[in-house]
Amino acid sequence: MRPLPRRLRHDEEATLVEHLDELRARLIVCLVALALALVVTYVFHDRLLHWLNRPLPQRVRPPVTFGVAEPFLTTFWVAIWAAFLLAMPVILWQAWSFFAPAFDESVQRSIAWLVAAAVVLGLGGLAFGYFVVLPTAIHYLTSFGRHNFRVLVRARDYYSFVSVALLAITIVFEVPLFILGLIRLRVLSAAKLRRGRRIGYVVMFALAVALPGVDPVTTTLEGVALIVLYEATIWIAVVLDRRWRAQTTRPATIPEP
Repeated sequence: MRPLPRRLRHDEEATLVEHLDELRARLIVCLVALALALVVTYVFHDRLLHWLNRPLPQRVRPPVTFGVAEPFLTTFWVAIWAAFLLAMPVILWQAWSFFAPAFDESVQRSIAWLVAAAVVLGLGGLAFGYFVVLPTAIHYLTSFGRHNFRVLVRARDYYSFVSVALLAITIVFEVPLFILGLIRLRVLSAAKLRRGRRIGYVVMFALAVALPGVDPVTTTLEGVALIVLYEATIWIAVVLDRRWRAQTTRPATIPEP
């Protein structure tokens, strides 16, 4: 049995053939992880669909399907997306292991902290989207014009809406990392963020409007979340900006002869 691909060191040299062989091995690991995750998600597709249907009001639950093959195809696509999400840690780790040797050890540690923060923020975004945004937005949309329409929710469209909404909220929660990255590159500073709070609030709401969302409830909740994250980012930036500037201005030590 062939072992898993070994991660190269920063100063280790390899030929083009060895790099291609490593890339092929890591792609195989990703495909195997995705296939195993698909088996798991398809076996538990009933629980997965029940979890996705919970934000729906009782009067329109469960969603309906049209056509002979639509129940199977809809379930299969939901299982595929869930499998991709489940296998994402393995896929990201294999991608990082392939590109990591191009960076020195200090940069690798910084990127590791960045990835860990992105995972935490992403999970927070998923939780906020599922427990706060989705129930409110779906209740508003399915209750709008009830005296004029008989509301039937199609399963394929509903799961597509849920996926887009959760993806948008996840992107919203990654904004602090983008702002901190601009501060680290000296494009912004904590002082500029504090002085330009009003402009920042306008930009955050503009970003919420630009994100996927078809109703004012989703857009408003995304805007409020962005403003709260923006305000929290300012205070985090105050601490990190001082530390980064101190590291930049710290005089270099000259070794004794």
